[in-house]
Amino acid sequence: MRKRLIYGVCLVAIVGLAGFSLYAWHPAIDPITPPSADQFPQEMIDQGEMLASAGYCSTCHTSPGGQPYAGNYEMHTGFGTIYSSNITPDPETGIGRWSEEAFIRAMRTGVSRDGHHLLPAFPYEHFNKMTDHDLKAIYAYIMTSVPAVDEEKKANGVPFPLNMRWLQAGWKLLFADTAPFEPDPQKSDQWNRGAYLAEGVAHCGACHTPRNAVGAEQYDQMYEGAAIDGWIAPSLTPSNPSPIPWRQQDFYTYLRTGNSMLHGSAAGPMAPVIHQGLAALPDRDIQAISLYLSHDEPSQVDRDEALDAEFHEALQSALTDQATIPDARINEGARLYATACSSCHYNGQHLVKGRPLLTIDSSTHLDAPTNLVNVILDGLRADQGISGVVMPGFRDALSDAEIAQIAAYLRHTAGESPWPNLQQQVTDVRQQPRFEH
Repeated sequence: MRKRLIYGVCLVAIVGLAGFSLYAWHPAIDPITPPSADQFPQEMIDQGEMLASAGYCSTCHTSPGGQPYAGNYEMHTGFGTIYSSNITPDPETGIGRWSEEAFIRAMRTGVSRDGHHLLPAFPYEHFNKMTDHDLKAIYAYIMTSVPAVDEEKKANGVPFPLNMRWLQAGWKLLFADTAPFEPDPQKSDQWNRGAYLAEGVAHCGACHTPRNAVGAEQYDQMYEGAAIDGWIAPSLTPSNPSPIPWRQQDFYTYLRTGNSMLHGSAAGPMAPVIHQGLAALPDRDIQAISLYLSHDEPSQVDRDEALDAEFHEALQSALTDQATIPDARINEGARLYATACSSCHYNGQHLVKGRPLLTIDSSTHLDAPTNLVNVILDGLRADQGISGVVMPGFRDALSDAEIAQIAAYLRHTAGESPWPNLQQQVTDVRQQPRFEH
């Protein structure tokens, strides 16, 4: 009886292993001769260029100072360092010999042309929600319009056994969302267009959704915020702690210009999303994404922000708190802010685009000071935030203690409880690798 039980367990294990092996194995797809531009309609190529921009393909597949789409962009994860691949049409080091079939398989399932599994740093779960037509358009653009670059991919720094690609099949089986995009019949066409773009090519959830211990998106907390590249991608839901709720017009202005007067400017990883990615989309698509993220009704969109009672309440609270300084550290922060910051940020009368009142800025209301400290350290370049407005960095001008004092003062005037161990958090942010792109 015992032998039969042992044999039965072994048989089940063997069958299970064989079944998983069949699931994990994918055949190689034959290489092709790189296609020529005349094989695709120009409208298709143009559509692909727009979608490739909206999907930030060059952002993640271009190293700082490197050739576009040639890969080796360095991504630091909890599982080691990952380098993006060369997706130029180079036949040896890129995807020049990939067929349309191979490209679509990779985009939908995260499996390379040769059959190996791609690491989930590549957001195929989102690209899987795109239509075949849109995926084919991106393929047409890359294969005909992106210059081929001969550049070998650097080896990933992912330790054993996580570097064993067949294990990714198990990860996919347990965690990957392989469902196609399904329009919501209860929503408008504009809302569904925004959902298709945000959940698919723009893959907003890849940064704004928290992940579990093995790096999988936690779909029951979709858009609830997460840490990414040394920054915080804040919640895009009503759980966002900003004192003034994000509305469709706020999202639209932010996504179109890089700044919302009531919430702040795009910096860090979000800056290229707006200025190199979403900038390619027409206004109607940005409006659709904004509607999807906000759930506003169109009749609410055109409300005058200056007449919004929530804005006036938050503004008056900020001004009142600025006059109530409880301790010397915050007093010193107020002095430093007045010396280094206040002349640009707020003149006591009205808000100025790109120069926010920081007490209502989203960064002062987050659970951690990461974003605020990053901006104080490195400022905003011309390719970040709103066009025409730059901010100097204070990395070499202010100590960790002084930055912590400014942050403590701003946190106080925002009406929030103090950030714990603030000076140590400033030190930690200063020591982390700078986001570059």
